[in-house]
Amino acid sequence: MQALSDAVRPKGSGESMKRRSYLDYNATAPLRPAARAAMVDALDLVGNPSSVHGEGREARAAIEAARGKLARLVGASAGEIVFTSGGSEANAMSLGAVDGPRFISAIEHPSVLSAEDAVLIPVTSEGIVDVAALAELIESHHLDGKAPFLVSVMTANNETGAIQPVAEIAALVHEAGGLLHTDAVQSAGKLSLRFDETGADLMSLSAHKIGGPKGIGALVVREGLKVKPLIRGGAQETRRRAGTENVAGIAGFGAAAEAAAAELAEEDRIGALKAILEQEAMAAIPDAVVIAGAVDRLPNTVCIAVPGAKAETLVIGLDLAGVAVSAGSACSSGKVENSHVLTAMGLDPEVAEGAIRVSLGWESEEIDVEKFLGAWTALVKRLQQQRVAA
Repeated sequence: MQALSDAVRPKGSGESMKRRSYLDYNATAPLRPAARAAMVDALDLVGNPSSVHGEGREARAAIEAARGKLARLVGASAGEIVFTSGGSEANAMSLGAVDGPRFISAIEHPSVLSAEDAVLIPVTSEGIVDVAALAELIESHHLDGKAPFLVSVMTANNETGAIQPVAEIAALVHEAGGLLHTDAVQSAGKLSLRFDETGADLMSLSAHKIGGPKGIGALVVREGLKVKPLIRGGAQETRRRAGTENVAGIAGFGAAAEAAAAELAEEDRIGALKAILEQEAMAAIPDAVVIAGAVDRLPNTVCIAVPGAKAETLVIGLDLAGVAVSAGSACSSGKVENSHVLTAMGLDPEVAEGAIRVSLGWESEEIDVEKFLGAWTALVKRLQQQRVAA
């Protein structure tokens, strides 16, 4: 294997083989030490953040400090941040922003695709939203400023890493009088985001994708835009989300956001690791396919497929070898189905069935890439030999 340069090694990286190599950051990232410490400190805060006494003000101060850190990470103002229970709740809030038609790209997260009566926007064979097709859909519904409507397009796809033309779509949507929501759960901390430059009106975020705790997220709401609350009965989050705030979770989110912002320059290191992984994988297994490999992608994400292989077999085999990755297909009620993302891209089913996702992150090291390549190559070659023998 090609040796990695010092430029792609994290400071203090060890050379010894780890017992496990975690390469599933797009599913969830390990909790950052700073986030853990912030949460522990917040758990000692006694007051309710809605109380006016000193203890309450102290809890409120922790929330507002975290709100500011998250705002800085995504280029928004603190007043535009609404804390939620996670990215799925933020998506649900966005879908209720208008009573009119909703247009949703075919590669969205299931929490967005669950919207009733939504019109699907097709994507190209590389997994990029077809902007021309969206324009035709808007025109065919005779919207052009006559009725409110919503378009939802993720900033980057969670399976392929393909980065979407959000700013271009925003211009199209706004010209026709609509609102744009973007699910940036996978992009925050991996791309340099500025909410004010994307053109989006609403942006979903999640803490556990950037090394914060699970169960806390946020919706960024453009200043002046009113969104119907899903949870009513209190004045929290400026009446946009009732209920006593999860102070510890919010504090952890803020600490993770601050750490992620400081490490954005590290994405060059992560990108170099990803490039080596792809190059070595293709050299070892020439018929392997890097999905969406011809377009701009997240610096940490590789969706790679081997025709004829089964993703679930690869995931299980890699897990037994001490490497954690995800499949390009989802298992539900014991039935394995092809990924809706890969199906929307028109990928050959034989290729789609063998797709796995490898996603790197802040703790990833050279040894993790080496361990994956060794285990994956051996497993694929063994499966290929078995098919030939059969």
